[in-house]
Order: sequence, then structure tokens, then C-alpha cells
Amino acid sequence: MPSLSPLDTPFRPVAPPPPAGSLPRRTLLIVDDEEGPRQSLRIVFKDDYNVLLADTGNKALELVKKHSVDAAVLDIRMSGMSGVELLGKLKEIDPTIEIIMLTAYETIETARQALRLGACDYLTKPFDISTMRAAIANAMERHNLSEEIGSNNQKLCELQEELHNQKVQEEIIRTKGEIYASVIHDINGPLTIISGFIEIINQHISRVTSLEGDPLELVKDRLARITRQVNNCIEISQRYLGFLRKRPTGRAPIGARQIMSDLGELLKVHPSAQKNELVIRALSEDVVAEINGTDLIQILLNLTINALQCTPEPHRVEIYGERLSQPLDPALLPDGPESCFVNREALQGVAPLLAISVQDNGPGIPPDLLPKIFQPFFTTKAEKGNGLGLAIVDRFVKAGKGAIHLRTKVGEGTTFTIFLPTHELLVKA
Repeated sequence: MPSLSPLDTPFRPVAPPPPAGSLPRRTLLIVDDEEGPRQSLRIVFKDDYNVLLADTGNKALELVKKHSVDAAVLDIRMSGMSGVELLGKLKEIDPTIEIIMLTAYETIETARQALRLGACDYLTKPFDISTMRAAIANAMERHNLSEEIGSNNQKLCELQEELHNQKVQEEIIRTKGEIYASVIHDINGPLTIISGFIEIINQHISRVTSLEGDPLELVKDRLARITRQVNNCIEISQRYLGFLRKRPTGRAPIGARQIMSDLGELLKVHPSAQKNELVIRALSEDVVAEINGTDLIQILLNLTINALQCTPEPHRVEIYGERLSQPLDPALLPDGPESCFVNREALQGVAPLLAISVQDNGPGIPPDLLPKIFQPFFTTKAEKGNGLGLAIVDRFVKAGKGAIHLRTKVGEGTTFTIFLPTHELLVKA
């Protein structure tokens, strides 16, 4: 078989060692019964990966049992165990290893068999270095995606097990199911978003034969968003578990601009946002509210979804906010048949304050229903609503020492404005 000479490769400066705290180097396994190709590939890739070499299939299997291998390059025609046979055995040990097949004697049947057994690429000898580099880089990217999906699945399984093992039945009965229902309500939002992103990924994967270029970047982007939502589900659940265990949960304040940006990303794939006009306006200056960042996201999600679902007819929902540099006098916002101020007594009104409004031009709230809307399980949406969204908003705003002002007019729409105390130090834009 022809061998690859390192002299044929273009000059490439040696890559610096990875900085402290960066991801560990990936491991590449090269299996070929000829010394020349093995050593040539080792020289080319030794600065990029931890390179393991084997001249037989049995030695390769022993290496994989002792080391965590991310990708492998296998020569198909070797004495003893063939590359195709080795491919099957490697996949039995670790299905996540991405494998590139290499041969000087290409046939359609061997290519089909290799791809059927899970090879991600198939190269013929002689090959150029740029093609090999691209193939191995693509294999490493595929392995990264598989690892991240596996990690997300593991996190979700651990979360489900922890929730299952909690003896919360007495608490559920005592609170008439509100705690349990609140967990389901809060997690349902991120799960809806996860489902939307997974559908997008599946649609794109089904249309391509290989993941590289734009399809690969799209999958990576959607997977990163799914990971954020998985972590959001975990944080929501841990907050409720902490409440049941009577343990305080730590605050994780986030800048309001980031919150608004995240809100827009979340609502892009939410079914309720598809047929309506949704406008989210960035704050002119950023500010950090003294409230858990996940709680603030849940407050705005509940208010926005409530506004999007206020009528089945297409309508407009707008979200905007500002930093109030002057003290707020709650007496200037009196209660009436078309307005109410929740948690008026607890709000100190000391500047600076964060004010965020969710406004819709829907049907408005009738005066006789206004006093009931923050009560748990009260809903006017017989099919979609469970009456917990605004009750959760009320609870989180009060926990953050804030207040809610509601203005509504039948036939014109409704505006919810939340007021929250803030840190004095502004976040730099």
C-alpha cells in the first residue's frame, strides 16, 4: 500500500498548549498494519490530538478498553482482523466513537458495509492532508455533539430520579396540589421549547447525508439552546425541591438586557407566538434586579404567554422596560375597576428600580374578574389554562420584594408592569 510521507504536508506552526481550564485534548486512534501510514498520520496530528497507534485489530481493541477514544482512522485491509470487522467491535465497546475508514481498494460493497456499521466517513488512498484534516475535524465535532446529547439525557434522568424519590405527597395534599402543579407548569415552558428545537434538528438531519458546514453549525446552535433549557429545568426543579426541604435557594441575578434577550430566544419556537405579533424592546440602559435570574425569566414567560393566549384572534404583545432613577410612590397608582397594585405595602419604592411591562391589545379583563386573577387555579381559558401562571408570577415577585401594577380596559387590552429593586451598580453594555 502507498504510504503517506510527512514531507508532503505543508508547513504548519506547532499549536500552543491549551490554556489552563480549557477542554482536554481529544484522542485519535490510528490503526494500520503498515508502519509508514501510521507514523505519518501521527506526525501530522500529534499537535492537535492525543494520538494512539495500533498495527492490528486486537491491539486497537485493547487500547480502546484502556483509553477514552473520540475518533479512529481504520485501514480496511489488514492482516488478521479486517478494518470492517474491527469497526463493528469498536462500536460494541463504545458506540460514540466516530470512525473513518481508509483503503486503497475501494468497492461499493465495503463502503456500504462500513457506513451500515456506523462509520462517519470513507476515504481512499492516496489522500491529501486537507481532506484527512477535514474528515477528522468533522468526526470530532460529531463526537462532541453525541457527548453533549448524552450529558443532557443523563442530567434529565438524574432530575427525574430525584423528583421521584422525594416524599412530597403530604406536602402536595396539604397545599391542595399547588406545589406539584407549579413544578409541572414551570417546567412545561422549557420542555415546549426543547421539543421545538429537537423538531428543528430532526428536520435538518433527515435532509442531509452528513453533518458538516451549515447543517452542522445549525445543529450545534440548537443543541446549545437545548442545553440551556435543560439547565433551566434543573434549576426550576431544584428551587422547588429546596422549598420542600425548607432550604434557601441561592440568588443568581442577571442583567435585564440578557433576560430580555433570552426571553426572545425562548419564545421564538413557542406555539403561542407563531400567529401573533411579538415585540421585545431592549432596555436603553442595563440594570441588575435583586431577584433570582431564573425567577425573573419565569415571571416574564408566564406574563407573555398569558398575553399571547388572551384571545384566539391574532393580536400584538409588546414587552419593554426601563430603569427608574426616581423613587416610586405607590399612592400614584391607585386601585380601581380597571387597575390594581399587588404587594403595594412591601414595595419600598427606593430608586433605582427596574420596571418591565408586558402589554397586549387583546380583549382586556372585566372588572368583576380583576380581583380573582392572581388566585391559584383561577382561569378564563377553559382549554389551555390551569390558573397557575399569574399565581406563580405573584409568588416570585413578592419573593423578590417587588410589586405588580395591572392596567386593563375591556376591548382595548391589558398591561402588567413589575417593579423590582435593583443593585446600584449597572452592568456595562
